[in-house]
Amino acid sequence: MSRIFTPLFKSPFPRKLLLTITLYSLFFISKSKTVTNNFMGNSHEQHDLSTLKSNGLFGNGVNLQPSYYNQGNVSFGWSYMKQYDKIKTVRIEIEPDKVYQAKDWIFQAQSNGYHVIATYHKCSVLGTNDPNELLTAANWWKENYDILASFAGFTINLMNEWGNHDITVNEYSTAYNAALKIIRQFYPGLVIIDIPGWGQETTIAAAAIKGIGSVKISDKNIVLSAHIYPKGWNQIKGRFLERSDIEELNSTERPCIIGEFGGLVESGPVDVVDLVTYAKSLGWSAIGWTWNGDGGELNMVTPSWATEPYPSSLSPSSYFNRIYDLL
Repeated sequence: MSRIFTPLFKSPFPRKLLLTITLYSLFFISKSKTVTNNFMGNSHEQHDLSTLKSNGLFGNGVNLQPSYYNQGNVSFGWSYMKQYDKIKTVRIEIEPDKVYQAKDWIFQAQSNGYHVIATYHKCSVLGTNDPNELLTAANWWKENYDILASFAGFTINLMNEWGNHDITVNEYSTAYNAALKIIRQFYPGLVIIDIPGWGQETTIAAAAIKGIGSVKISDKNIVLSAHIYPKGWNQIKGRFLERSDIEELNSTERPCIIGEFGGLVESGPVDVVDLVTYAKSLGWSAIGWTWNGDGGELNMVTPSWATEPYPSSLSPSSYFNRIYDLL
């Protein structure tokens, strides 16, 4: 695992389907279409890489992982988040059984002015090389996209951390070609795909885009997402992540982002600050791990949802500035 994760809290209460705010329904149906068509590039046109990079693609931001706390019924603290104006984007990780909760999370985030990256996150299979799990994710999006996007637009992150350090270029390319073919049946916008090795195998991902191997990823309307942590490892090259790995991914001529970064400085040899700063200098957006929902020490705010899903107030944790200073 590239980061700490332990689902610590499960509610004793039955699942509640979150209610939509009726008074705003018509407004946000209209607004979501505008966001979908304009921001996400929901057209069949390809995106100009230089424009995406000069705009920082999505804007920097933070991850949210609410699925594991009180059945996903939590307070995000939007008014508190707004005090920190470097946060422009939220990446929301969604367990596949939290569709209706996620609809509300996305609605809340967009109505508070944030761009949303919505990520299929099946905790039990993180790092799997099973292509059927990636197809399951694609079909989950196909089944649930209209529900999730009914009141607010977002960018799809097809699946969190599919593929471990042992996957081959052809396995990675073949699986994503099949999954993206399903996504394109209903969604023509940008699709974020996590690079393999829990977001760390830059060499495999770059080869898959460039066709170094018998199979390449053919879809050009994608964004490559790397995850940067103190123990980030490039297994092909047998070393920890460094600047040349950022350069290698950047050479693919696909937009790239840091979909996750963080970790305790003393926990590994990778210079997270340097790599995130360097990636941002190349035009990459950076999304920190995490505002709330880590299940460990990597929450930017306190109290965590594990102890208080509806806190009356929030304050910055000792970890806060390690993330915010890099946004």
